[in-house]
Amino acid sequence: MIGVFDSGIGGLSVLRQIRAQMPSADLLYLADQARAPYGTRTLAEVEQISLEIGEWLVGQGATTLVVACNTASAAALETMRSRFDGLPIVGMEPAVKPAAARTRSGVIAVFATAATFQGRLFESVVSRHGEGVRVVARACPQWVELVESGLVAGSEVEDAVAAPLGEALDEGADVAVLGCTHFSFLGPLLLDLGGEGLTVIDPAPAVAAQTARVAREPHGEGTLRLATSGDPARLLSLAAGVAGVSTSLAVVEYRG
Repeated sequence: MIGVFDSGIGGLSVLRQIRAQMPSADLLYLADQARAPYGTRTLAEVEQISLEIGEWLVGQGATTLVVACNTASAAALETMRSRFDGLPIVGMEPAVKPAAARTRSGVIAVFATAATFQGRLFESVVSRHGEGVRVVARACPQWVELVESGLVAGSEVEDAVAAPLGEALDEGADVAVLGCTHFSFLGPLLLDLGGEGLTVIDPAPAVAAQTARVAREPHGEGTLRLATSGDPARLLSLAAGVAGVSTSLAVVEYRG
């Protein structure tokens, strides 16, 4: 079974891709909504939370873990791989490498949370793959809040997205990297607002492909279970409304 977690519903963007690429895999998704958002917490806090969740998912039978959260990956990926030695663990990293390959202007924009930019992972990714390009980093905590509220369209969302996107475009960016899994649900809006000259890179398909490569149990019965530390009814409503995940699922309660 593959265990997937995020602070909220953002990781469902990754889950959808895993299901599309691995339809027979058994999946357990945990939305840690009671402690969301992670992006405003310290990296030490997020690291401890991620280790607790990892232990719980393994206890539920997970043989592969997917950290479907850029903030948690920045804070805890190395520690989790050490703690769960031998267990395949797939994390998120801002897609600077493909962005650098696709930019024509030499400027790429990365939209993420403040905590993601503070982690060593982001610095490492930029140093390894950002040579020869300028990286414009923009922290967008309001985007997370909007998606967690079920808002991915409308004037309020457009205003929130237009301001930082406009700043990045003014600096010459022609590629936008979605550095938070919540932002995947805003990708179509970024394309609309950015126009034909903007390329938007969502890492979710690549993360799903890596999961398919390393998963210990890639084939099962195709079951999907949801868990939350928050309100199960709210999770089901958001999962259906934003991510298109079935509302007929029972939700497991998680207490961290």
